[in-house]
This record gives sequence, structure tokens and C-alpha cells, in this order.
Amino acid sequence: MIDFLSRLDPQALIVAIALLGVLLAFPFFLAAIRRTRRLKLVRGTLYFLTGGIVILVAAGAGLVAANLFTYARLTHEQEAAHIATRQLGERHFAVSVHPKGSAPKRYELRGDEWQIDARVLKWRAMGNLLGFDTVYRLERLSGRYGDIARERSAPRTVHALAEDPGMDLWTLARRYHSYLPVADALYGSAAYVPMAEGAEYVVTVSTSGLVVRPANDAARKAVGGWK
Repeated sequence: MIDFLSRLDPQALIVAIALLGVLLAFPFFLAAIRRTRRLKLVRGTLYFLTGGIVILVAAGAGLVAANLFTYARLTHEQEAAHIATRQLGERHFAVSVHPKGSAPKRYELRGDEWQIDARVLKWRAMGNLLGFDTVYRLERLSGRYGDIARERSAPRTVHALAEDPGMDLWTLARRYHSYLPVADALYGSAAYVPMAEGAEYVVTVSTSGLVVRPANDAARKAVGGWK
């Protein structure tokens, strides 16, 4: 089921959920109007409330679906992004981030290393039976200094990799974790490696978090001489 849903256009799925909610609520509103005309106010009110609840549930489902589409499905270790670095000056680099399935973007970082952060949301067994896969979302890219004293005093740079999704499923799941029986673990994962002229890296992600691997000789040399 999740494979079928993943092939649908996100906007079409959200609209379909909203329409389903309206269709389910319509008979309740119709019954409420009929009973109100017959002066059966108590039953009419109950039907109106039931229809309203159905609409609210559908709206909530639509918001959750919209937020989940900001995450990428994760069934096994897979490539999340390709990173390339180019030196602009002393401890000053241009970093190109090419997330899987998205256009590359260029950022400037200060430091000796670049660090990438992600959020990971895992489901319990019931969620897996329902077809939910572990999902992740790349969150930020930042520069990092190897020396702690310089880290405290030198310029810091950090960039957001994810746009504001509006309602954040991560925040809701963390706040109401005890009321969501299908949500298992919510955690952040980060990895960092040296920046070097012409270095290229591949960022992969699995249920255990992020892994960064060198993709060319420049990156392998940088990692090999890392101190």
C-alpha cells in the first residue's frame, strides 16, 4: 500500500483525503438537517457534531500526509545526498549539496569540516504492519572546526536544508509520543568529515543514521590524513 501511495502526487493525495472526509461527513449533515426540520434538535445536533468530527479527522489526516511527504521513505541503506567541496580561502569552502531527487544547492561554510544533520522517525511493529517505513529528513549543513578553542571563537556557519513544513509531524510525535502507539523512535543523526579542494562525498542513511563515504581520491586523501 505504501508503495502505491508513494507514487501518487502529494497534492492529489491530500485533496483525495479531504474529499473523502467531506463525502463521509455529508450523510451526517444531511441527517442533521432533516431532524432539525422535524424539530428533533437533540439528534440533529448529534449528527452535526459527528459530521464535524469526521471533517476534523480528515483535515488532520491531510496535514499529516502533507508533512510526511517532506520526509523520504527508508527501507534500507540508501543514498541521501552527494556532497562536493571547493576551497575559496583559508578555512572557507563552497559546498554543493545534491539531495537525492532534488536539485543541487550551493552553500558557503567556514571551518575544517562539514557536518550534515538529519531527523529519523521509526515506527513500531504495528506501524510496519500497516506499511509505514522509517523516514528521514535532512535538516542542516554546518561548518565545524577541528580545534575546540577555534570552534568557540571563529565564525560559525550553518544552513537549513529543509523548508518549514508548517505543521511538524516530528514535534507532534515527540510531544504526544505516549499517545501514538505506532511511533517508536525519534532521533537526530549527524556525521562530519573534512573539507578539501575537489573532495566529493556520498551521504547514505539507514535506520541507524547517517554515514558519509569518500567518493573520489581527494576525499579519500582528506579522510586518510584527518587528525
